[in-house]
Amino acid sequence: MISLEPVLRIRELVASYATPAGMLDAVDGVSLDLHPGESLGLVGESGCGKSTLGRALLGLMPPGGTVRGSVRIGTQELVGASEATLRRVRGRDIALVFQEPMTRLNPLLKVSDHFVEAIRAHRPEVHKGEARELAAGSLRQMGIPASRLDHYPGQFSGGMRQRIMIALGIVLRPKVVIADEPTTALDVIVEAQILDILRSLRADQHVGLILVTHNLGIVAETCDRVAVMYAGKIVEAGPVERIFAEPLHPYTQGLLASTISLDTTVLHSIDGVPPDLLHPPPGCRFAPRCPYRMPVCDDAVPSFAEPAPGHLAACYLHAGAAPPGQETVAR
Repeated sequence: MISLEPVLRIRELVASYATPAGMLDAVDGVSLDLHPGESLGLVGESGCGKSTLGRALLGLMPPGGTVRGSVRIGTQELVGASEATLRRVRGRDIALVFQEPMTRLNPLLKVSDHFVEAIRAHRPEVHKGEARELAAGSLRQMGIPASRLDHYPGQFSGGMRQRIMIALGIVLRPKVVIADEPTTALDVIVEAQILDILRSLRADQHVGLILVTHNLGIVAETCDRVAVMYAGKIVEAGPVERIFAEPLHPYTQGLLASTISLDTTVLHSIDGVPPDLLHPPPGCRFAPRCPYRMPVCDDAVPSFAEPAPGHLAACYLHAGAAPPGQETVAR
């Protein structure tokens, strides 16, 4: 059962990178809530800001990168918090499971070394022996026997390495887990196993899960709600069933139309490319690619309309999205 009180509150979050041409807002004004035991799918094209959002929540920006707005875990504000505070929160309250585990696991270190280093970095009072016990328990949750604790990453398959990454993420029992493309490059059988593990975390530990993925099928199968990102902004959000049955934003409609199934006979795509985020358009960022483009779309960023309870879309096609004094156009 989903709690009424969010475990994670994101308000007007902006995450920026320093570039030779100036600051680039890869995430621009994102607001979301996540509840205990809830799974939120974060979808969109490559480069739309999904992974940056996940890293920004933990303050993991590169040199020169900045985060503005508000990110709260319970009563703890993370934006502007000291590195010491963030170090305490990471792993214990909020954790990030990176994609491509072979690039994240040091091939020269045993799996046990990865766990001991991670655990003691966030909880220095934990002794090495206790850290190894925590690691063994976390691996067992993933179906990996404790006897493999002292093996090297290269001795595991791709699916097993992904399980190790998840085990590292949950070893300190965080309230929120951000899984960044956790099934990339895995076959469908191993993919199903990883998704079952994520479901178990939600059911057994009431972990709030943010699933970053390109795979809309995984979102439909795994998530309660979905947020669609485009050019750094959320353009649609709501219950999975509603969005898949009746997508309101033209970008979401294009994404779903581009999905391939066994019944696909004609391939669809979205014409054009995302805008330059160093010089984003003043209005709707999807307008240059939108089949329903209107003059108002080029003038101002649309607000969120709510045509159905909990189903939001930032699009002038829906009543409530237009600035004061302007009108929307219903299809």
